[in-house]
Amino acid sequence: MPPEVIRYIGFGLGALAALALGYLLGSIPRRRKAQELLATATEQAEQLKKETLLAGRQEVQELREDLEKRTKRREDELTRMEERILRREDRLGKKSTYLEQIEDSLREDEEQLKKLREDGQKLLVEGRAHLEKMAKWTQEEAQEQLLKLVEAESQRLFSRKVEEVANRAKEEAQERAAHVIATAVQRYAAEYIEENAVSSVPLPSEEFKGRIIGREGRNIKTFEALTGVELLVDDTPEMVVLSCFHPLRREVARIALSRLIEDGRIHPAQIEEKVQRAKARLAERIKEEGRKASFDVAAELHPELSTLLGRLKFRTSYGQNQLAHSLEVSWIAKILADEVGADAARARRAGLLHDIGKAVGYEVDGPHALIGADLARRYGEAADVVQAIAAHHEDVEPKSIVDVLIQAADTLSAARPGARQETYERYVQRLRELEELCRSFPAVQEAYALQAGREVRVMVQPDRASDEVSAKLAYDIARAIEEELNYPGEIKVNVVRRTQYTESAK
Repeated sequence: MPPEVIRYIGFGLGALAALALGYLLGSIPRRRKAQELLATATEQAEQLKKETLLAGRQEVQELREDLEKRTKRREDELTRMEERILRREDRLGKKSTYLEQIEDSLREDEEQLKKLREDGQKLLVEGRAHLEKMAKWTQEEAQEQLLKLVEAESQRLFSRKVEEVANRAKEEAQERAAHVIATAVQRYAAEYIEENAVSSVPLPSEEFKGRIIGREGRNIKTFEALTGVELLVDDTPEMVVLSCFHPLRREVARIALSRLIEDGRIHPAQIEEKVQRAKARLAERIKEEGRKASFDVAAELHPELSTLLGRLKFRTSYGQNQLAHSLEVSWIAKILADEVGADAARARRAGLLHDIGKAVGYEVDGPHALIGADLARRYGEAADVVQAIAAHHEDVEPKSIVDVLIQAADTLSAARPGARQETYERYVQRLRELEELCRSFPAVQEAYALQAGREVRVMVQPDRASDEVSAKLAYDIARAIEEELNYPGEIKVNVVRRTQYTESAK
């Protein structure tokens, strides 16, 4: 029973109890009033009862309608699902039928193929028998006859080839003789002075060592940062040592330090000025060396080629000075050309320029012979000289006797005992790879390998790298060295961030 009905029934019973109590008290008016109240309460209770029953019926009806709707939706969903299942079963049945048809077709094709193979074998046997009957030869006899025909034809062809080779050998007899002479003269040897990786600079007195170091080491730090050369100030009396694998840097440092000692004023601004002047002086010396080398072999060269030739003065290959090597190859090639009757002037010129590609080896990738040939062609050298330069390491095929003479002269100059040291070249290559790895980072301005590769000094651009970025850069470079390079011992990475401001008082 709903709570409202119970509440109204209780209200009615309370009213009846009140009327009864009034009646018991014996008050007629009260009885009459109580009866009226009882009648009113009874009427209200009946009214409330009807309303409550009506509301309950409506609620039950709504619940019944909602349940019927949900039941209807569920039935519809089940019906649709059943239809989908039936359609899927129908498709599966069709696919199964299609697969069975394909299997039947494949079986029929396989049987036909087997029958065709059997028919083919029969036809081959019948054809072979027919051929043997027509030719009156068995298969073995036919093979033997065919081999005899091929052998006879091969003998005729071989005879013609032998005759052609003999005729060609007679025509090339003079050139072959020249090759024999070029090989025989490789016993030639000459004096050789080994290159060093250090330069010594004399001092007027011991007090210059302290001036070179400067207050708190600022002078020596500035000098090493600007030149990329390690300056060794030790107990050697009146002497300091410049250590660097790169000959150009070492020469710039030697000239600059000599000028500083002559001037006597040693401080960072003066050091920077002297280094700049030393670089300019070295550039002039390179031009002078190139002109002198071309004059020694009586060859007029394009000014740019002459300058590139002078740069070889400060480059070594396996410890051998490249300019001295080029001059030596030039003279040996001339001697060989005179002996065999070739063009001596062309051989001498090609010998002088054969390694010109090494002058830009740090700047251009590729074989130095092909780079040198491209440079010679660009600056107007003759085609046979360009060909000799390109072919001296067989990057292209030799085409003339001059090409072979340059190869022989180059081998003679490089292969004689003491001319080259492979260990020094490997050492230089390792230091060069170390510097190139450091320069590959975006904020790096310059990098120098010091102390035989045990330290690398990295100069960063102050506007692109803050102090925090520089610290992170040192860590990144150290990790990159560990991952990409092979080296003995330990390498110290020293990142330097230097900002300089200059003003003039007038």
